[in-house]
Amino acid sequence: MELELEGADLKAVLNRLRRAQGQISGVIRMIEEGRDCEEVVTQLAAASRALDRAGFAIIATGLQKCVADIEAGRTNGQDPAMMRARMEKLFLSLA
Repeated sequence: MELELEGADLKAVLNRLRRAQGQISGVIRMIEEGRDCEEVVTQLAAASRALDRAGFAIIATGLQKCVADIEAGRTNGQDPAMMRARMEKLFLSLA
């Protein structure tokens, strides 16, 4: 299945990923500077949430496309149940 993000969906995912990238850079800097453990962990948790939200946004878009394709009969020879199972597996990989 191809990733098809467009417009606002694409912008939102990219913004989340850039935010996470900045937060991870901040965590690295904090560790290098010997900052307080609680501050480092708090920042790391924020980066983790940003990555999770980006992943869920990507999966939500994929699920919508998958359901639309199945309903329209566009399965490209794939078993609809297998398509759903693949999307569920992706979703659970982030849970």
